[in-house]
Amino acid sequence: MKNYTITVNGNVYEVTVEEGIGTGAAPAAAAPKKAAPKAAPKAAPAAAAPAAGGAGAVKVTASVPGKVFKVEASVGQAVKAGDSIVILEAMKMEIPVVAPQDGTVASIDVTVGQAIESGDVLASLN
Repeated sequence: MKNYTITVNGNVYEVTVEEGIGTGAAPAAAAPKKAAPKAAPKAAPAAAAPAAGGAGAVKVTASVPGKVFKVEASVGQAVKAGDSIVILEAMKMEIPVVAPQDGTVASIDVTVGQAIESGDVLASLN
């Protein structure tokens, strides 16, 4: 038997799977386990790059490498959490990068057509 720890939507599950010939049965056990609270995904890159980008307190970073397809927000614009700020193109897909919280756009640190890497600062919010 093999034990695995699987996280689904922030819930941690301990799963035990029997080795051998498959019978089509479900996994032997899947019991929820309390997980320690985690920081928001955007918090770590913001703390790691305090000198990068503009003057805003909240950094908006790229989650994937690609190219800037469209800039949808402008400096000084008020945005709500979930509003699209930049659209990236990666693997022929358009991926919106959204505001992690309500605020005002302090800077847009990329231009259309610019190649970016995962974790690069795209914009900042106040």
